[in-house]
Amino acid sequence: MVSKKIELMVGLFAALGIAALLMLALKVADSGISGNSETYQLYAKFDNIGGLKVRSAIKVGGVVVGRVSHITIDAKDYTPVVTLDIYTQYINFSEATSVSILTAGLLGEQYVGLRPGFIDESVGTLVPGDFIEDTKPALVLEELIGQFLFSQGSD
Repeated sequence: MVSKKIELMVGLFAALGIAALLMLALKVADSGISGNSETYQLYAKFDNIGGLKVRSAIKVGGVVVGRVSHITIDAKDYTPVVTLDIYTQYINFSEATSVSILTAGLLGEQYVGLRPGFIDESVGTLVPGDFIEDTKPALVLEELIGQFLFSQGSD
């Protein structure tokens, strides 16, 4: 009788340990069991998205304000179109906002950086479904190294 009780307690302890590890893994991956708050979509066209991926962070000054939800190719001019899911609590970005693809560290993961533009009477705010016009493509490390080596070889 005592051994069955001990086996039951060990099994319960093991199940709690596995559940704790699962919750920790979800927290580290920032995916969570329940989804984040509601979002609205903005779009941006880039010449080069580098290694940007779906679910990459969208940051303003280091604060995550959304996630990349889709990356497609525009059928007209064959440029990448990135769909930005911005949390609804950040609704008042001006039309002068610029967006760029940045890298966390030298070889880190790429993310989308938003630089809010000025808010003026002549400049409106972005509404869901708008395209952000001012975009800066990703810097690809291999291209920079190639340009550096080529410029050194021509001297």
